[in-house]
Amino acid sequence: MLALLKVEWLKIKKYKAFWWMLGIVMLTYPSINYFFRTIYGEIADKKGVEGELLKGLIGNPFAFPEVWHSVAYFSSWLIIIPAILVIMIIANEYTYKTNKQNIIDGWSRNEFILSKLYDVLIISVAITIMFVIVSLYFGVRDSSEFQITRWNEQIQYVYLFLLQTFAQLSIAFFIGFLVKRSFIALGIFMFYILVVEPILNSVIKYYFKLPALANYLPIEISDKLIPPAAFIGKFDKAAYQQNIADINIHILYTCLLTAGIWYLCIKIYQKRDL
Repeated sequence: MLALLKVEWLKIKKYKAFWWMLGIVMLTYPSINYFFRTIYGEIADKKGVEGELLKGLIGNPFAFPEVWHSVAYFSSWLIIIPAILVIMIIANEYTYKTNKQNIIDGWSRNEFILSKLYDVLIISVAITIMFVIVSLYFGVRDSSEFQITRWNEQIQYVYLFLLQTFAQLSIAFFIGFLVKRSFIALGIFMFYILVVEPILNSVIKYYFKLPALANYLPIEISDKLIPPAAFIGKFDKAAYQQNIADINIHILYTCLLTAGIWYLCIKIYQKRDL
């Protein structure tokens, strides 16, 4: 494992585009949450009926323990940005023929795929660390003394966010792995998650009248790990409770789908002409 990671480090340590993109990724997660916190604050801090009504209706989604869920939900919208990193990593292997060189140097084909799995996992962990930092910042800033004592009540969203991020970046990796060209792969990934899957979701739900089946589309499977935040759920409590109850089964489905993606990568690479 350490030998594989060392080689991967040598590949990216002087790759300026990677580090610039990583910096952008790390900035976007605090930014989107700061944006929504600012909107909430501008309304909630108003004197009069409007501010009091908002506080009474949804509370503060950026205070403990709700902050874990709220920040995870808003952050989950940004998967396209780290997907660029993942696609760059695999596409560059084919652009610069480093994948072939790894095999010539004695790596097995399985080891090459394993090294890419480590890359995707490390990026996912880095993003999750940023998510934790953002959640702690808003949680400590916005919570009362009593709320701070409840800081760990919804900490399961840290693990759910990590799994969701890794699963969806694995899909991005798979597309990049198949296409081998970063620009085309990114276009396909964006087109799928922004256009194709939402259309399929609507067709299955409203044309075929099979709403449950729509939950098993590739991105939707892991999206169900982090349902809309609790303050949104207050407008439809039954749906919110059902979404929370469905999380456990979607953990299983997400793990199965992700394992299947990496298994396919191994099988394809074993037969692929380098």
